[in-house]
This record gives sequence, structure tokens and C-alpha cells, in this order.
Amino acid sequence: MLSTEAIRVAMSDTPASFGTWFAWIVVISVVALLAVRNIRIVPQATSFIIERLGAYYATWGVGVQFKVPLIDRVAKVVSLKEKVADFPPQAVITKDNVTMQIDTVLYYQIVDPKLYAYGIENPIIAIENLAATTLRNIIGDLELDETLTSRDLINTKMRQILDEATNPWGIKVNRVELKNIIPPKEIQNAMERQMKAEREKRENILRAEGEKEAAIRVAEGEKTAAILRAEAARESAVMEADGQAQAILKVQEATARGLVMLREANADASVIALKSLDALGRLAEGKATKIIVPSEIQSLAGLAASLQGMLTDDRQGADV
Repeated sequence: MLSTEAIRVAMSDTPASFGTWFAWIVVISVVALLAVRNIRIVPQATSFIIERLGAYYATWGVGVQFKVPLIDRVAKVVSLKEKVADFPPQAVITKDNVTMQIDTVLYYQIVDPKLYAYGIENPIIAIENLAATTLRNIIGDLELDETLTSRDLINTKMRQILDEATNPWGIKVNRVELKNIIPPKEIQNAMERQMKAEREKRENILRAEGEKEAAIRVAEGEKTAAILRAEAARESAVMEADGQAQAILKVQEATARGLVMLREANADASVIALKSLDALGRLAEGKATKIIVPSEIQSLAGLAASLQGMLTDDRQGADV
């Protein structure tokens, strides 16, 4: 194996050998440069469409890839991330001939890079026009009120139709949303008046229900108060009757004890007669207009009157 000094001497001795070595160095440098330039790294969520001599050759996925110099080329770099397309407002006409402006937002994703690259020339413009025509067809079957209250139905129909139509292009439509529904100014004013009338109607209904509830509560309160007053009066009458009964019972018990005491004291008829007369006097002092006097008491009263007359005559004779 020649040393570096021997190679330098040989090259200095022969100019033809120097040119050969220089050519080899150039060739090796070009080959190395071509090799480096044809090594490609495919990042995540990205695909490369490779063409060989102008025809589709392969779809590169994530990783380090190598293409043949001057034969293969990267025809298209396709991102597999989900994208959003915001389309401008479109003029649509409802079933009841109301013209309004509706703008849509579409979320889509490329699932087949080859179909996306070769299926259609400009897929985004195609989707926009397809979304506009689909929206006009759907809104044309709905009235104004249905359009304003059926966003979910419209979104679902549009997504199904667009997903089916874009399938040959390698695109999957994940979601379609109606961002704004702008009716004419006259319709907006009418809707505002209607909403105001509905709010006033609900306010009147709530006020009437409140007044009704208040009247019911007042009536229930009066009813409860009347019941409580009646119960109080009844309890008062019962307590008063109980008190009178207790008083009568006390009087009767006292009378019974008096009779027992008289019996135990061996009271004679004269004492009993005096007691009867005393009771008769108390009855006479009462407010009764009619007094029924037993016959025994009447005889005793007559005897008392006779005795009083005799005592009076004796006193007059003595005075004479």
C-alpha cells in the first residue's frame, strides 16, 4: 500500500495521473451529494407522493426514505392532519320563498394521499361548490322556522352527502357546521317583534298566576283563621261548661257535707225548718219571678207567722 508521500511524488511526476485523481474526487463528491440530496425524512402525519419517470410509483410514510436520483421525484407532500375550511356566506331560498345568507364551516381530513393527489385538480374549491349546492337543496325543502330550528338536521345531511361525494378524492368529511344564518332585515324585525310579544305574553301569564296564587293563599289563610277562631270558641265554651260543672259539683259537695254534719249533730225538726226558711229567704232574694214552695215549708212558714202575731199581741197588752 503506497504511502501519502509516494502518491504525492507520483502525482507530481505524472500530470495525467493528477487529472485522473481529480476526476475521481469530483465524481465521488457528486455521487455523495446526490446520495445526500435523495435521502428524505418523512415527518409525522405527512405522506410523500413519489413519481418515477412521471408515473405514480409509491406513497412514503413516516421515516427515512431514499429515492433514485434523476428518476424518482416527490410529486406532492400531503398533510394528514384534520383541516378546517371556512366558506363565505351563500344565498339560499327557503321553501316559503325567504332569501337568507348562510355560511358554513367544514372539517375534513385526507385519508388517501394518492386519491387526493390524482383524484381532482383543486379539491377545496370542489368541496366549496359542492357544499353550496347541497346547502341550497336542503334549505329549499325547509321553511324559515324549520331552518332556524333544524341546524343539527342540516349539519348531519350535509356531512353525509359531502362525505359520500368526496370519498373518490381521498377526503373524509368529519363535521359540517352552519356558522351563521342571516335572514333579511324585515324578517329579523318581525322575529324581534314576535319574540317581544312572546315575552310579554309570558310575563302576563306569570303575573296572573302570581295573583291567583296570592288570592288562594289569602283565602286559605282566612279559612285557617276562621277554623282556629271556631276551635278557640269551642274550647272556651267547653272550658266554661267544665268550670260551671266544677262549681255546681263543689256546691253539691258542700251541701252534702252540711247535711252529713247536721245528721251527725242530731238536729231536730225545728233546726231543719229554720234552715229551710233561710234557704227560702235566699231564693226570694234571687232574680226568679216564680218560686215553688213545698207544702212542708208552707206549713212551717204559717206556724212562724202565727208565733210572730202572738208575740206582737202580748207586747201590745203589756204596753197598755
